[in-house]
Amino acid sequence: MADDMSYRESVLAEPSAGEDRPRPLSHVRHARILDHLAAAGSVGVAALATELGVSDMTIRRDLLELERDGRLLRVHGGAVLAETPASSVAMDSEEPRFDARLRRGSEAKAAIAACAAGIIAGYRTCAIDVGTTTYLMAGHLREADHLKVFTNSLRVSAHLDGGAPEVYVAGGRVRPEEMSVWGPTAVAQFEKLWFDVAVLGTSGITAEGFFDYSFEDTDMKRVYLRRSGFKILLCDSAKFQRMSLVQVGTLADINLLVTDAEPPPRIAAALAAARVEVRLAPPAAGQ
Repeated sequence: MADDMSYRESVLAEPSAGEDRPRPLSHVRHARILDHLAAAGSVGVAALATELGVSDMTIRRDLLELERDGRLLRVHGGAVLAETPASSVAMDSEEPRFDARLRRGSEAKAAIAACAAGIIAGYRTCAIDVGTTTYLMAGHLREADHLKVFTNSLRVSAHLDGGAPEVYVAGGRVRPEEMSVWGPTAVAQFEKLWFDVAVLGTSGITAEGFFDYSFEDTDMKRVYLRRSGFKILLCDSAKFQRMSLVQVGTLADINLLVTDAEPPPRIAAALAAARVEVRLAPPAAGQ
């Protein structure tokens, strides 16, 4: 009898129709989840549910409880290791001037820009976001006579002026320092279109998603995310574990991250959980 009681206490009776497999108690599941996190850095809801013989909803409740205890961080489709002091997130409260950002990490940005330009060479319609790396990328597209470029960046359009691509600029209000076009007219105009690919910049990226400094530019970034078949995010490694005023989206909103170095473990695990491809840009010619 004692053996029977011990066995009953070690499993959770969570029967479902046609299934006799005993289910682990919540504390047993939690321990198993944490073991997987320690070994792999991330866990997926579906895989855990299959292994432990419980529903996806049960695993999501487990992850929520573990997150409340500070043991992990939930991401799209699963969870990653909880943040440690060494991987803490920095908050950028002010947007540096465009010229200052262009000089910062210039070699990494040049490499990312060249790599991204090669990726979009096979597309015909491309939405290009505001930002320093997207601006540099535009310089590689001047001979792309098959390409139609749609942008809310006056700098990008000027960079392509006289080049081969057809360039279309959203109409609206201009944000002077960034030379970006924003507002309801710009949003409504581009919401009517569908782009093969969108290339976005960002002020920072964490396991939770990617960020921008301004509400105004964020509205247009989200249009590009909604209206594009393939979404590329350009982010140099200096922006890992950094955030700013507005979260543009989650990592699941993008398909490809182009960067210059391997992301730190927590971001890498979150990218993998969201099924985002990571492409490391080779050094640009002359570097």
